[in-house]
Amino acid sequence: MSAAHTPGRRLAAVGAILALIVGLVAIGVAVGTAVEGDGGSTSAEPEPAASVTDGDSQGRRQMYDDIAEKTARREKGDALAVGRTDAPVVLVEYADYQCGFCGRFARETQPELIEKYVDKGILRIEFRNFTIYGEDSERAARASWAAGRQGKFWELHDALYAKSRKGKALAEDKLTELARSSGVADIDRFRRDMKSDAAAEALGRDQAEGYDLGVQSTPSFLVNGEPIAGAQPTATFTRAIDDAAARAEKEKGGGK
Repeated sequence: MSAAHTPGRRLAAVGAILALIVGLVAIGVAVGTAVEGDGGSTSAEPEPAASVTDGDSQGRRQMYDDIAEKTARREKGDALAVGRTDAPVVLVEYADYQCGFCGRFARETQPELIEKYVDKGILRIEFRNFTIYGEDSERAARASWAAGRQGKFWELHDALYAKSRKGKALAEDKLTELARSSGVADIDRFRRDMKSDAAAEALGRDQAEGYDLGVQSTPSFLVNGEPIAGAQPTATFTRAIDDAAARAEKEKGGGK
């Protein structure tokens, strides 16, 4: 294999593609955030991301396959994931708990994807803490990871995204109260885990992965390595998942 076609170079190219797509929706996301303010919901909608499937070349598909192989962890017992480890499609989300559009995805789109695809063994969703709004976001991310140590990651994740929570609403005492109401049993352990080196390492791993890909804003997604940027309509995700599942089925059957 020549140096020009190594997986590392293809991975860098995919990172550049993802960064470009994120850039295309950055203005829409920024406007939405400005409209959103502290109240939570907003009627602003980011512009649709540029299509990455129309006229897709074999080379680009290979790049997506490379990125999927690198990022889809499929780790058994991963508290920050839902769905079978051998699901044919993996959706990876890079998100921040102070991101309003991340909350919209969590409330409106993810439940539909779980019912339609995860529960049927087609899709696995893997969450990545990609904090971009400072210490409060990092504290919330640590809290969600700590809740995961007691099997309550998704309960606290959903509670954090149930409404807009920013600044003082993400203080340690508020997060502790939210963890307790989310079913975290051992609060002393929760506090220790939240402040642990292991939490810092887990967050650092997610952050480094996102930076390597060229993630610049939240939410950003990969569906079997193919990037989707911003809070896209649910139909955008179902189309990408259907396409990825069809490709996986075709490859399983030996098709080309």
